[in-house]
Amino acid sequence: MGLRQSPIGPVHAIAGLTRVLNAESQMNSSKQLEDAVFFAALHLTDLEQRRAFLDQACAANPAMRTVVEELLAAQEKSERLLNRGRSAIESAITELPDSAAAVAGANPPADERIGTRLDRYKLLQRLGEGGCGVVYLAEQESPVRRQVALKVIKLGMDTKQVIARFEAERQALALMDHPNIARVLDAGATDSGRPYFVMELVRGIKITEHCDANNLDARQRLELFVQVCHAIQHAHQKGIIHRDIKPSNVLVTQHEGVGLPKVIDFGIAKAVEGNLTEQTQFTAHEQLVGTPAYMSPEQAEFSAVDVDTRSDIYSLGVLLYELLTGRTPFDGKELMRSGLDEMRRTLRETEPQRPSTILTTLHGEELKATAEHRHAEPPRLISMLKGDLDWIVMKALAKERDRRYETANGLAMDVQCYLHSEPVVARPPDRMYRFRKLVWRNKGVFAAAAAVALALLIGLGSSTWLFLKAKEAERRQAQLRQMAEVARANEAVLRRQAETRVKLSEAALLVSQGNFDEAAKLMEEVDVIPANPSLDSVAALRSMGEWLALRGQWRQAASRFSPLMDIDQFDNWLIVTLDYQSCGVVLVESGDAEAYERFRRAAAVRFVNAPSGDAAGRILKVCLFPPLKPETLEQLRPLAEIVEKWATTKEFKTSPAWGAIPISLWKYRCGDYRAAVEFCYQRLDPNNTTSSRDAIFRLILAMSRYQYGQKDEAQTQLSAARNVIETRFQTLLDHGNEDTGAWYDWVFARILLREAVSLIDGK
Repeated sequence: MGLRQSPIGPVHAIAGLTRVLNAESQMNSSKQLEDAVFFAALHLTDLEQRRAFLDQACAANPAMRTVVEELLAAQEKSERLLNRGRSAIESAITELPDSAAAVAGANPPADERIGTRLDRYKLLQRLGEGGCGVVYLAEQESPVRRQVALKVIKLGMDTKQVIARFEAERQALALMDHPNIARVLDAGATDSGRPYFVMELVRGIKITEHCDANNLDARQRLELFVQVCHAIQHAHQKGIIHRDIKPSNVLVTQHEGVGLPKVIDFGIAKAVEGNLTEQTQFTAHEQLVGTPAYMSPEQAEFSAVDVDTRSDIYSLGVLLYELLTGRTPFDGKELMRSGLDEMRRTLRETEPQRPSTILTTLHGEELKATAEHRHAEPPRLISMLKGDLDWIVMKALAKERDRRYETANGLAMDVQCYLHSEPVVARPPDRMYRFRKLVWRNKGVFAAAAAVALALLIGLGSSTWLFLKAKEAERRQAQLRQMAEVARANEAVLRRQAETRVKLSEAALLVSQGNFDEAAKLMEEVDVIPANPSLDSVAALRSMGEWLALRGQWRQAASRFSPLMDIDQFDNWLIVTLDYQSCGVVLVESGDAEAYERFRRAAAVRFVNAPSGDAAGRILKVCLFPPLKPETLEQLRPLAEIVEKWATTKEFKTSPAWGAIPISLWKYRCGDYRAAVEFCYQRLDPNNTTSSRDAIFRLILAMSRYQYGQKDEAQTQLSAARNVIETRFQTLLDHGNEDTGAWYDWVFARILLREAVSLIDGK
């Protein structure tokens, strides 16, 4: 259910009337006082709570209690008669002929019935109700058919104040657009004028129940909690304070098999500035708003006019406390039994126990069950909460708002720091804070001590000032010397960079003239390639790398292609992927396994969000040379998923056959030999047996056939591929073109041939 209105509890009713009763003489008439007590008692459905409320509210006025009880009895009698009459009408309608039933159905009872249509929504099921609203499961019929949650004001509750609160909740939700907040989809009014609004249907359970039912460990609970913090931060950024954060208002639903928390019920939300609606919306004077166990100290005031977003931070702290320990800092039932004044005093003044401390007070089966729900042994759970988690929770629960986290995002970031084993912002109260508390408790003693200390400070002030001035002069001189050394070092770096740029420009000119030998000698004098060389210098590096590779000078070629991996940060994807293919094959041929592994890891990280399957395929292909450890395959899996998804598209089926090489080779590396064979045969061109692409497909086929026992077929494919590579490699390496494959694809084929020969022939 995407929406729920919390019933008014005895705390709300008593708090809203206590001072009113004590100032009875200020009211316009006794009739107004009777009405106020009657309507407050009417919301208390529990008879014991209602009796306790009347004992307190009418203690000094027995006559008023008699009148209120008579009104309550009359109300109950009228409701019984109304329900009896409604049942009789419904029964009579079912016995009428079709025409008569249609006439009766044209004027249904004022309260919505299952099957009723409100505009384009059909009511299917009553999900629940609160103090002034009813929530239905409804089916939207147009423009799309889907199930939604529809909330409508109860019949007879459409007063100005209730409508204002109802409209405020709708407006608060409409302002927000966040995956962890239930969304408002539509709004309208019934035929009788009662407003309703339509929300996303959230089928979920309370976050605490979800965590316990699935025995989530502390890390999993914290990850869910971080999402709740982000949702509350979004509300705060929209200018909305929730004011009633608790487990029943944070439901966890399933999204693609993963738990997704949804914050609901902004029924008592408050705007940070101004009103949520044009209607006047207010909280009654001296009325408590919220749920006591989750209520911040400032909410416990009778008129919390200055409640800000940090009140929600406190409630988030209570929620985190409960997720970690299974209980709230202050027991809700104990707060209710203690009475209004004692409850307010507890919330404002009593410091709660740390989460780790409260667990040590549990014994036997209670502690064991709490630990089992968190997938841990009791000693380990207590040890886990000590330290960072204790600090984070207690900072959120600080009585002084200035000592809490400033934002929900700040709380979320500290939790994430804990999850990542990083230092957290929260710390135990520092010495200065403890000292201020000590001074506050012993004002007189510290005032006398301060006077003595001031006299001593004045006596020592002059000499201390002169000493500090001398130390400052020394520090300034040392700083100036350091700045001069840094300036000299920077000057040397700039000079070397300028010389390097000149040499690169000269080498680029030599390359453009075809004088590669002289260009190679000049580039050997370059120690470090600058991060942003000229376009001509980049082209020269690329050309020199290819020239060296075609002469088998693999290490020198790698030294020219490797800098392009950083320089290419600003180039288009095509140039980038071509440079990566060139760099990868020359690193393998150079025999520098460590440099190739660094290249492979960097490529997997950089192209994890490649914009196309084609680009991802080129990078995946050049990263699949052995040896491949299991962790290497996991690093490359995101790239492979992009390519496999692309393989299901129409674009892939009409693209050149090169795109199937990385998929086939990936399947082979993962041990899915039959899938590798299938992809090779799909894209193998029987009319083109002289290309590097044909040779690569046949090598993958040979190794795959060999792996599942078809050795003769493996030898056939290996021989065909080896014949193409050995007869055409050198010629095509010198005069490569797009029809038979670029030079790096022939190098790729030769590397793969060595692997296939070693596997099949045992050489």
